[in-house]
Amino acid sequence: MSAPKLTRAQKWRVVRKMARGYAVGIGRVLGVAGIGGVAATGFQPLMLWPLTLAAFAWLIDRIERAPSTRRATLIAWLFGVGHFTIGNTWIATAFTYQAQMPAWLGYVAVVLLALYLAIYPALATFAARAVAKRTGAALLPTFAAFWIVAEWLRGWVFTGFPWNPLGVVALGPFDRPGLAQVAAFTGTYALSGVVILLAGQWLFGWRRLINLRKTERSPRTLVPALVHAAVPVALLLLPLHGDTSPGMLPFTLVQPDLRQDEINDPARFEAQFRNLAALSLPRRPGQRRVVLWPEGAVPDFLRSGYPRYWYESTTLGADPVLARTRLGWTVGQNSLLLTGTTDLELRHTGPQADPNNATVAGAWNVVTVLDHTGAIRGSYAKAHLVPYGEYLPLRDWLEPLGLSRLVSGNLDFLSGPGPRTLDFGDPAHGGWGRIGMQICYEIVFSGHVIDRAHRPDFLFNPSNDGWFGPSGPPQHLAQARLRAIEEGVPILRSTTTGISAVIDASGGVRAFAAPHRAQRIDALVPPVHATTLFARFGNQVPLGWAVALLAIALVATRRRLG
Repeated sequence: MSAPKLTRAQKWRVVRKMARGYAVGIGRVLGVAGIGGVAATGFQPLMLWPLTLAAFAWLIDRIERAPSTRRATLIAWLFGVGHFTIGNTWIATAFTYQAQMPAWLGYVAVVLLALYLAIYPALATFAARAVAKRTGAALLPTFAAFWIVAEWLRGWVFTGFPWNPLGVVALGPFDRPGLAQVAAFTGTYALSGVVILLAGQWLFGWRRLINLRKTERSPRTLVPALVHAAVPVALLLLPLHGDTSPGMLPFTLVQPDLRQDEINDPARFEAQFRNLAALSLPRRPGQRRVVLWPEGAVPDFLRSGYPRYWYESTTLGADPVLARTRLGWTVGQNSLLLTGTTDLELRHTGPQADPNNATVAGAWNVVTVLDHTGAIRGSYAKAHLVPYGEYLPLRDWLEPLGLSRLVSGNLDFLSGPGPRTLDFGDPAHGGWGRIGMQICYEIVFSGHVIDRAHRPDFLFNPSNDGWFGPSGPPQHLAQARLRAIEEGVPILRSTTTGISAVIDASGGVRAFAAPHRAQRIDALVPPVHATTLFARFGNQVPLGWAVALLAIALVATRRRLG
């Protein structure tokens, strides 16, 4: 017997019902992603951390109430998509500084990256729900523990992308690092776990309030709920200031305001050098100091021995000796110049004595150290490179598809050996101290910024933030502040267009140069702190806190948050 045929009106009712179902489903998906986007407003420059706590409190509630682990994991993934899309919008700006690919592709890239990064909160959720269900562990500390592990994984899997760890929202204003100072004992990833716990506190307080009947509301019943809501606020508003101890070593930090659309224009190289020189002249003859220039400040190749045609488009043509000498004269006697530049990697095809028989196999993004005579006193090569910015992954596959690097040039950079400390003598006896270096993006990698066997007096972090958009530079600076707190080491940041800053070892910003402003900062390097717990053991510390939280969760009686 055949099924009865539907009338046209009945068919339309079915279609409308299906459409409403799809619309509701899409609305829920966008709603979850939207709340994840709200959670990202706690990052710089907005710093709306109450919205971050509220959004994560909502996420914890949804994870706990979800009917299955699969549904909870999906919710966390959608939340992460929105969270990382809003948090990484600065990446889209980079596509506006190259002509090989359309600018709109930048927004596609941000979303595609978010689809991948959202896997990490999803993994934390899946693990937390699975452990809580199997062992009866309390969900909140379990989720905080696995969030720590997930952020640690995000910091190194596929070379890592640890930008905007959740712990950044614990940073206070420039002069008050606030609760983030505990990162010296926890590390940034465990600080993110603390933020998860604070969001859970808000959820606990909210549930206590809404569960109270009006007749039960009295000071005795309301106070515990209000305390739960007030504790996270009080902790995140702690008036903990940075270190105010005086330093010893004088420095001149230069922000030349080199705009991204001009920095690689050979016609402007000489004018850019004159600007840098004017901002770097000593205040008095023979002044002992360290002079700090940003990444990409010097377009000249400073080392000899490259094929001649590589020198021809630089400021002084084919004369690296003259280029170095001029730089030495600029900073003056007793000064040490640290500047971003580029070295080349050669592959010889003939007699090695003749550089013109060599081909260039790659480049190194380096900090070169020069004294007043122009002699090279040392260098550091960047280890953590920016995919698509400094090299094109899978070039043989992607280049034929029309994809290229986001900055000028098609020569891939090579990865350096990792953190180094260059020793230039004791400042108390006329030296320039032990200097560690991290170039630009490298500073966001928690636990990978200093040579632990040779602890520096300070870190130099030259950067070109000109292609990071309006939100990238303040987020970059915030993560540098966390590195200073973790390691107990001051950080001096010199950027092309801002934000340059002097960060003490407690994460306080003593001085800064605002974006799009040419400026120099003359001061003394803030003192280094005693070796912190994190500086001693690195990311073993946050992983240890994750284990401790998981142990607490397993011991605690399983119950709802309120």
